[in-house]
Amino acid sequence: MKAYYHLPGLFEFYELYKIWLPIYRNHPEYFYNWCEIGSIYGAPDDALWGGGRVGFGDASPAKVAALMEEYGISARLTFSNSLLEPEHLSDTKCNRLCALFEKSSVDNGIILHSDLLMEYIRDHYSGFYFVSSTTKVLRKFEELVEELNRPEFRYVVPDFRLNKELEQLGQLDNQQKEKVEFLCNECCWFDCYDRKACYENVSRKSLGEDCAEHYCVSPTAQRGYRFSDAMTNPGFIGIDDILNTYLPLGFSNFKIEGRGLGSAMVLEFLLYYLTKPEYQIHVREAVYLDSMLDLF
Repeated sequence: MKAYYHLPGLFEFYELYKIWLPIYRNHPEYFYNWCEIGSIYGAPDDALWGGGRVGFGDASPAKVAALMEEYGISARLTFSNSLLEPEHLSDTKCNRLCALFEKSSVDNGIILHSDLLMEYIRDHYSGFYFVSSTTKVLRKFEELVEELNRPEFRYVVPDFRLNKELEQLGQLDNQQKEKVEFLCNECCWFDCYDRKACYENVSRKSLGEDCAEHYCVSPTAQRGYRFSDAMTNPGFIGIDDILNTYLPLGFSNFKIEGRGLGSAMVLEFLLYYLTKPEYQIHVREAVYLDSMLDLF
């Protein structure tokens, strides 16, 4: 089995991927041969149907679609807004995005929360597969099983706090295992009781509602995202876990968080999860020199 990574920032990190993907294609010796890119996901910064992060992702949709087509990578539109009503379905920009990405020869997908939106897209743009969003916060294992049994979804992203429920995960049948997509590098407080409210706040902002700011309840919220913190999270899935635990159990899909972070941090994810240690400096040099990145 191979591990398939689903990478962040389809629109937000277009400039990074424009540099990194040629390196990935032209230097296979730099990268682990047991993993591949399964998809790159995201939404433009002003997408009404968006629900993951607000205000990130300003690349041209046409350029993004062309880049994914060139490299044969599945593009996933993150339309995970949980508060959509029928009047929102006619949004011009989101419908144009669907029309654009449906035309691709690559098998593109939609990450969503709303069944209302799923039915609308099925009726109007039949060329997409669907991913059940982690914004549903499926914390109970029986909720995950119920979602996995829904034929509409090709993949289901459970709440990261189910990542290490290995005894129960191991009892899933092969078809269910193929649909599980683990969120690997979540930095959110493992004991967070407010995660669903956080996602709903983002959905309200995407809809343009004048709503109060949501403040993270984590004891370390002021630190922001740090990969080193994520690595100590009880739900963290590293490359040793993937190779020695999840792949042998029959799981092959792994989602990397990163929307709303800087491209330098996302590069660190690409280095850690896909790049052999001895070649990481080569990838860094190629990216930094080509992009003329200033760290300060």
